[in-house]
Amino acid sequence: MAMIHNPTTSPLYSSSYSSFLSHSNFNSRNQNVSLPAKSLGVCKCVETPQELQTGYRTNVSRNANMAKLQAGYLFPEVARRKSALLLKHPDSKLISLGIGDTTDPIPEVIASAMAMKANSLATVEGYRGYGEYEGEKPLRRAIASTFYSDLGIEEDDIFVSDGSKCDISRLQVVFGSNVRMAVQNPSYPAYVDSSVIMGQTGQYLKDPQKYGRIEYMWCSPENGFFPDLSSVSRTDIIFFCSPNNPTGAVATREQLSRLVQFAKNNGSIIIFDSAYALYISDDSPRSIFEIPGAKEVAIETASFSKYAGFTGVRLGWSVVPKQLLFSDGFPVAKDFSRIMSTCFNGASNISQAGGLACLSPEGLKAMKEVIAFYKENAKIIVETFESLGFKVYGGKNAPYVWVHFPGRSSWDVFNEILEKTHVVTTPGSGFGPGGEGFVRVSAFGHRENILEACRRFKELYS
Repeated sequence: MAMIHNPTTSPLYSSSYSSFLSHSNFNSRNQNVSLPAKSLGVCKCVETPQELQTGYRTNVSRNANMAKLQAGYLFPEVARRKSALLLKHPDSKLISLGIGDTTDPIPEVIASAMAMKANSLATVEGYRGYGEYEGEKPLRRAIASTFYSDLGIEEDDIFVSDGSKCDISRLQVVFGSNVRMAVQNPSYPAYVDSSVIMGQTGQYLKDPQKYGRIEYMWCSPENGFFPDLSSVSRTDIIFFCSPNNPTGAVATREQLSRLVQFAKNNGSIIIFDSAYALYISDDSPRSIFEIPGAKEVAIETASFSKYAGFTGVRLGWSVVPKQLLFSDGFPVAKDFSRIMSTCFNGASNISQAGGLACLSPEGLKAMKEVIAFYKENAKIIVETFESLGFKVYGGKNAPYVWVHFPGRSSWDVFNEILEKTHVVTTPGSGFGPGGEGFVRVSAFGHRENILEACRRFKELYS
């Protein structure tokens, strides 16, 4: 017996930053593809293969928290529907603007540094085995001086990792199961799913499509995508992302000051996801540590993924200030250090060589060019949907465009766009109930594909 859920209804700043970021044959009308749909929250009997019916079973119980997860992780479900389309139309010129995966090459200055490091490993003089699990000192020093100069963040506050997403789960392990968390609604699914797996939540409630014991902080156009903190209950952990994924919204200095004060008043810890901070081109904070007092209540995660094309290389970091203490006075950083040394052997020395190259003058210039390219893609997408009369958010300080389809199911819109234009987007409800009625369009793509996708959008919605 297996429960089949329907995904259609389920659900950084310093002076260094300032110097860095100063200013076919396709016919949509004739396409009609029916994608296999899962039934609406009903329990179906699924035939079990004979070998599983009669085979040996252990006496180990499944983690009950895994059974709480709904309909699979968002992006695998999007990939499933994409694959279903390609099975029906194997010659389709599919364009993927769904998952936020970079598409253009890693800058030569950065790739060359990694190649040199890889080649040196073939020599007696250049070979290195295990490194420091917190990251190599030169890279930690470079991160601190590039992104956190004059903010009171030191190199030993920085933990180098294989990416923000991985650090989110490691931080969940640090805090354990006996905490409550708050999350922006909508938000990146990994925050909620990792909380569910850790056992921090109650059961999933089909109506209103939320988990028990999670505080969903409503973020919408009406409140400028920043929650009304006066209506938010006290929780232990607050996940906050700016620029936000998926909405592309950026919190102002005044808003982040309110968030830090809210955390202090409640004795909470903010986990601030700054994975897209370098996309900010106005005076909004790039780091939570620009806000006075944040070092006492916040952790920051960051990544090279969307700056240098490192989505496959895997390199990021977390900042855990030594001033951040548990209720008994024990430093959070010491527990995170223990988790890192227990669960992680350190980031690849090759990727760390690439990270160091990213922070060289030539590397910073190259990353700025990469970011500018994707921001121009976002501008093209925004202008396309605005010309069609849609309300559009994001895209200015973020690589995501948040398009409003009022009164419509976001999975229905996703399917419509996929079937009739063969363009993959991401349904807003996959980011939480606050995303219903929206679709996220990623600006990560080759320019010719962005232009072609926008041509198809115009053909569909004109």
